[in-house]
Amino acid sequence: MRMASTLLLIMVPLLVPAQGMELPAVNQRVVDFVNSRIGTKVGHGECWDLAAEALNTAGAKWDGAYGFGDVVDWRKQEVLPGDIVQFENVFVEHRSDRMVMREQYGLHTAVVVEVKGQGDYVLAHQNVKPVGKKVGIAPLLMSEVRSGKLRFYRPLDQGWSRSKGE
Repeated sequence: MRMASTLLLIMVPLLVPAQGMELPAVNQRVVDFVNSRIGTKVGHGECWDLAAEALNTAGAKWDGAYGFGDVVDWRKQEVLPGDIVQFENVFVEHRSDRMVMREQYGLHTAVVVEVKGQGDYVLAHQNVKPVGKKVGIAPLLMSEVRSGKLRFYRPLDQGWSRSKGE
């Protein structure tokens, strides 16, 4: 997988549950795993490896490819720490008074580690600049996404699916 371009990585864990909501147990286990790996290489250092190992360690039910759990529509549902986000041909543009920073992701996988508000997230991911194949932390503001597809997934405990009503 090609290394994604990211300039805003901070190497400290920022793991805070969504305001007023208790995390599902499997999400908490995903967050705990990711938090324990900040600054280290997970698996082969590919972006997908972080999500895969977090889900497997957490005992989550998933397809072992890109079906990370139940799809969460960030516009209508609350995204939680421990949710997985899949990028497909995403272009993000950060603007401030004095600069513009651009990020481009082909196929990329990350884990939500903090929810600051609707559409305002902090992600953990690897195989991005400047940290390379180590787990780092970076912001994601949905208002700064200019194109592409982002899909959020809610991890599922083994044998349970909200979408199937089990």
